[in-house]
Amino acid sequence: MSRWNDMPIDELERQYSPSHWSRRMSADDVIKAHVTALKEGTERARGLAQTLLNVPYGDGEGEKLDVYLPTTTSLDVPLVIYLHGGYWQFLSKEESGFMAVPLVHKGVVVVSVGYDIAPKGNMDLMVSQVRRSVASIVQQYSHISGLYLCGHSAGAHLAAMVLSTDWSQYDVTPQIKGAFLVSGIYDLQPILSTYVNEPLKMTQYVSHWRSSESSFFGQLVPQLKHSSSSCDIVVAVAQDDSPEFRKQSEDYYKALKSAGGLRVTLEDVPNTDHFNIIEQLVDEDYHLTRLLLKAMGKS
Repeated sequence: MSRWNDMPIDELERQYSPSHWSRRMSADDVIKAHVTALKEGTERARGLAQTLLNVPYGDGEGEKLDVYLPTTTSLDVPLVIYLHGGYWQFLSKEESGFMAVPLVHKGVVVVSVGYDIAPKGNMDLMVSQVRRSVASIVQQYSHISGLYLCGHSAGAHLAAMVLSTDWSQYDVTPQIKGAFLVSGIYDLQPILSTYVNEPLKMTQYVSHWRSSESSFFGQLVPQLKHSSSSCDIVVAVAQDDSPEFRKQSEDYYKALKSAGGLRVTLEDVPNTDHFNIIEQLVDEDYHLTRLLLKAMGKS
């Protein structure tokens, strides 16, 4: 049984409040600095790349993509899909193009996905939207040399759900070559009684079904093995993530590793917290950027 079951609610909420664990600045300041860093990085990316903004992947108002295109005449380019974090209730694709800064000049397409955050969107809708966004991207960019996935925090959870998709229900079967899941939350059970769930309004059933870690021992690991067996999965966690967030990544990694037949690695990234572990993807020399470029054969 997970240790969170025995935690007082105030400690549980502290464990699942990433801003309280940064050593760089106060909780309020680290969130403000995070939003600023993502916005500035995205503005830089929009100045460097050719962009296609607000490309629809569905009929919903929030179902849109931003595409950052490299200045290359080659059609044989890798494509990275980024799923933003924000506890399923903050941020948007508008601040989520920052990782294109070091990638577009290497000939990589970057796509940031919009989805309906809570309270407008619930967990089932968000999971459905990101799955449909991936299917739409594959249909629009069928010529790409490789498809890669990157998600941060809640976005890592959504990326994990994408990896466990039964694509027989869709018109395409994406061949995802690599997935980078950064400081993710995979088991949603611990947050049911916390402030995080107030706008989400998840029930016990939904949190279990939409939790990668808890359900992976049932249906989702076999589905991931079937759908994403050829995918290189990197589970990355920050040195200064909370003990519970670190355990989430470790447990998720162990669940995939114990399933057998999957290529999965755990990256414990030193000198990072929950926020700058993803912010630093604007830097070509950053450890995770180098791993991503190496995976795409662009190092």
